[in-house]
Amino acid sequence: MSTKTKQELPKWFKGELYEKGKTVQNRFSGEEYELNNIELSMYDFIIGSTMVLEMYGGYKHTDVSLLRKGLDWFRQHNAEAYMVLLD
Repeated sequence: MSTKTKQELPKWFKGELYEKGKTVQNRFSGEEYELNNIELSMYDFIIGSTMVLEMYGGYKHTDVSLLRKGLDWFRQHNAEAYMVLLD
């Protein structure tokens, strides 16, 4: 879990802010990483956006620029977790 920088969700984030963090597993590699509540909120936003985007016609319902912003936020705030879970 990263505690190096003070984390806040950006103003554009419209997802749910969780009260607690949890351990998350990479859906492809099986590797796990413990996320705090803020990281978990952004992670779920990224995964949800990705899942909608991967559905047939999902690109019509997903703002890809927000997905990219989410990925950039995650890489900046917890690069280690990004490499384990999203890279």
